[in-house]
Amino acid sequence: MKEFYLVAIVAMIFVVIFQIAKASEYVSVLKGEDKSRKQNNRINAFLMIAFLVLGLFGAWYCNELYYSKTLFPQGSASVEGEKIDLMLYITIGVTGVVFVITQVLLFWFAFKYQEKDGQKAFFFPHNNKLELLWTTVPAIFLTVLVVFGLKFWFKVTSDAPKDAVVVEITGHQFAWDMRYPGKDGKLGNKNYKLYNQPAGNTLGVDFEAEESWDDLHTTEMHLPVNRPVKLVINAMDVIHDVGLSHFRMKMDAVPGIPTTMWFTPQYTTEQMKKRTGNPNFVYEISCDQMCGQGHFSMRGVIVVETEEEYNKWLASQKPEYFTFFPKKDPSNQKATTDTASAPIAQAMPQ
Repeated sequence: MKEFYLVAIVAMIFVVIFQIAKASEYVSVLKGEDKSRKQNNRINAFLMIAFLVLGLFGAWYCNELYYSKTLFPQGSASVEGEKIDLMLYITIGVTGVVFVITQVLLFWFAFKYQEKDGQKAFFFPHNNKLELLWTTVPAIFLTVLVVFGLKFWFKVTSDAPKDAVVVEITGHQFAWDMRYPGKDGKLGNKNYKLYNQPAGNTLGVDFEAEESWDDLHTTEMHLPVNRPVKLVINAMDVIHDVGLSHFRMKMDAVPGIPTTMWFTPQYTTEQMKKRTGNPNFVYEISCDQMCGQGHFSMRGVIVVETEEEYNKWLASQKPEYFTFFPKKDPSNQKATTDTASAPIAQAMPQ
């Protein structure tokens, strides 16, 4: 029923506009075509100025209304992200100045050069100087902006510092999985043919390789503050995208083609709670690539903490290898040994 009323309202609006147009046409015939056209031009010229003023005011008002709801007031949560913010501010500044100048000229010219008696329009089909000006100047500004962008891009995708924490993140419909190297500092190899071999090996880790024995598998990312972090990014099914808006970073996760980027967190989660005034604040991992029906729910959590807290969290994690092969877990072997020796100890003479 609602759809019927909506269609009826649209049809009525169309009929009203059509009738107004027909009435305007009849009025033009009665007044005389020349007189009516000049009068309409004058009205349109004043409307252009009104639209310019209201449009610029609207743009300013929207900025005042919504700027505080963006991530800009919080500042970048990564050191490298500050440079990206600077690049964005420069881009907005340059394009904003060009926007204001061109829009003011556009609407002012429409007002100033409206049709008037005794005023003749000047037409010219070609002007080399003007074409050179409006081609060269934008090209120079755009080249500078592109160079800035490439500089930052090459930095965050280049080799990470040697002391960087390495975290592998894998996207799948519709969640994120993290893998950390153990004490050897190396991530074990993966092979898609090993998926669910043994059962539950959803990342296809090769547990025949010794490097994988101490790897940690988690669903929540923990990072130490003020220390570079290198992300090794993978996808299991379709293309995903690791979106780290608070850190001003994003990178595609492509099946079969690992990608990397690195950044340095500069505020812990607790510090960001105070900066934002939000006691429930969390760093989020979003999927910034449409990846299916559950795309909206593909959310991960990052906990940025002090080095001490991070090391404590690492120590509390058990290597995934022992989950699949519990008999090789030293803690289980110790518990078995203690249990077996208990009766012997009780039987010994006092």
